[in-house]
Amino acid sequence: MDLDLGGHVVLVVGGTGLIGRAVVARLRDEGATAIAASRHAEDGITVDARDPDSVTAAVDTVLRQYGRLDALVVAAAPSARTLDASRHADPEQVLSAIDTKAMSFLRLANAALPIMTGAGYGRIVGVSGQNALLTGNVTGSARNAALIIVAKNLADTVAGSGVTVNTVSPGIVSDTPAAEVEMGRPGDSSPDQIADLVAFLVSPRAGAISGESIAIGHRVRGVTSM
Repeated sequence: MDLDLGGHVVLVVGGTGLIGRAVVARLRDEGATAIAASRHAEDGITVDARDPDSVTAAVDTVLRQYGRLDALVVAAAPSARTLDASRHADPEQVLSAIDTKAMSFLRLANAALPIMTGAGYGRIVGVSGQNALLTGNVTGSARNAALIIVAKNLADTVAGSGVTVNTVSPGIVSDTPAAEVEMGRPGDSSPDQIADLVAFLVSPRAGAISGESIAIGHRVRGVTSM
């Protein structure tokens, strides 16, 4: 399927990470101009999504260099495996993780949405995670659930404007995802599989999908909520 992404400009924040790199590559394969952004970007744009001034500067750079911004993908948060499990219910770690993931997404989306609504077209996709569906780690659950809730609120705010806002929620991300899905656990997915889904969601083909949180790698087996 041709995703009609030729000529589209997509900012991928976290574009040098495991998932972000795959998203950038997939979008470029589809003919989009995919710009990788991160705190340590060597071939792209430097941005610290925790800093509002840095976010504004990054979006301004895209507009100055490319003249448009059609889509924003946010895959910038550290892996859940980097969180300190012994501090999973420590309020300081929880707040820091929410700021790094959900509030960073909100800062970036807030910077992009006026441009997109003004153009009458735009796509925003955040990478959350199926920890939002699981207990046992307050930090992992709270940061992902907060991102999903923020995205749904934004989607409702811009409903009917031509702009969509969605999230994708992987389980375990692996280059060699297992086919088996354990009871009470999410399934595996690869960076390329996640990138395929993201590329569709940022394309014109996905204009009827907004406000959704889409699990990839099989939604937690045995759970029906969310």
